[in-house]
Amino acid sequence: MKQGSLVFAGVIGIIFSAAVMVDGVVRDNDKAIRKVPTTHKVVALTVDDGPHNMVTPQLLAVLKEKNAKVTFFVLGEHAAAHPEIVAQEVADGHEVASHAYRHRFLSKISKEEMIEELDKAEKAIMAAAPKPVLFRPPGGAYNDAIVAEAELRGYTTILWSVDPGDWRRPSVSSLVENVMNHVKPGSIVLLHDGQYPLPTPEALGIIIDRLREQGYSIVTVSELLQYYEVRN
Repeated sequence: MKQGSLVFAGVIGIIFSAAVMVDGVVRDNDKAIRKVPTTHKVVALTVDDGPHNMVTPQLLAVLKEKNAKVTFFVLGEHAAAHPEIVAQEVADGHEVASHAYRHRFLSKISKEEMIEELDKAEKAIMAAAPKPVLFRPPGGAYNDAIVAEAELRGYTTILWSVDPGDWRRPSVSSLVENVMNHVKPGSIVLLHDGQYPLPTPEALGIIIDRLREQGYSIVTVSELLQYYEVRN
C-alpha cells in the first residue's frame, strides 16, 4: 500500500479545492499544478510545442526503446499539420494534451481569442487523439480566467517544476545535469520538440537511464496525479 493517503478517485477536485500544501505545489489563487506532493519516486516528463516532423519521431524512437511514456502538450496548428505523428504518440501509449492552437500568450489576448485558441486546438487534437484532459498555457502565461475556461472544458491546468531550457539548445550533458540536479519525487519536467535541431532527443535516453538508476519511475502526468498524498 502506498504510504500516506493516496487519492485515486476525485484527485483533481481535491487538488483544486486545496490551498498551498507542500512547497507551493498548488497556488490556491490560480489552481495550476506545478508538481505533485508525494514520497514516491515518480516523475512526469512532458514535451511541449510539437509535433515536429523531425524532432518528435526521434523522441518517439527513444521512448519506445526505453519503454517510457510521457505527456505531449501539442500545439493545435502543429497537430493539424502532422496528425499522423499525433496518432503515433497515441499508438505508442503516450498521453496527448493541449498547448492551445498557436504559441500565443493567452493572458495577453482577448477572452474571445483565448476561447478560439482552445476550441481550435481541441478540434485539431481530436482528429488524431482522444479529447485532452490536461492543458498547459503557452509560455506558462495564464490567469484565473484562463484556468477557469480550461476547467469548464474538463481540463486540468498543468505547469512544471523542472525547466532545463532545452529550447535554448544547451549541450546534451548540460541538459541532462540540469534535469538531474533539480528533479524530486513528484516533479514535472518541461522538455520541447517544436523546433530543429534540439539536444533533447539525444539527452532524453540518458535522462531516462539516470532517473531509473536513482530509483525513479517515469509516468504520464495523469498517472502522476494519482500519487497525490494528502498529508495530515
